[in-house]
Amino acid sequence: MKKIIVTGGAGFIGSNFVHYVVKHHPNVHVTVLDKLTYAGNEANLAGLPKDRVKLVVGDVADAELVDQLLKTTDAVVHYAAESHNDHSLRDPYPFVQTNLIGTYTLIKACRKYNIRYHHVSTDEVYGDLPLREELPGHGEGAGEKFTDQTPYNPSSPYWILRMNRAIRAECRAIYCINPSV
Repeated sequence: MKKIIVTGGAGFIGSNFVHYVVKHHPNVHVTVLDKLTYAGNEANLAGLPKDRVKLVVGDVADAELVDQLLKTTDAVVHYAAESHNDHSLRDPYPFVQTNLIGTYTLIKACRKYNIRYHHVSTDEVYGDLPLREELPGHGEGAGEKFTDQTPYNPSSPYWILRMNRAIRAECRAIYCINPSV
């Protein structure tokens, strides 16, 4: 049986991913690593089979915990993030801790154990677009959508940290392809 860790797996998006994996991949065991803060809710995992889904309440920045969990896994899907932009303006520390240090901790452990790492980010690293109705093509014209070619343009501590997180993931991908980089 394959084993994956889903960080932030008790949040809205992460838990939907966990439900999808359980439903469509019967040979996969999922360990959810979630801090169960304002965004995570154990009830989001209700009804999932206990023999296939295990919840570990913990912090992605806890290097010892992450190391213990990753020793026996095949892949990591990283959803965990501090995500309320307005909170980052008042106190960026939790965002640094989770979005930067936590991501670094996961990548470091994945490299140590040669584990596949899937990074999930947000379009907010690209900054802001005007509302669709304010655009000449109503969001369908050239340059009116974010693409993989859109440059990063963060405008708050939250966005900056998510951008750094995405860059770390890109660097990990490059390093895995060519370790001499």
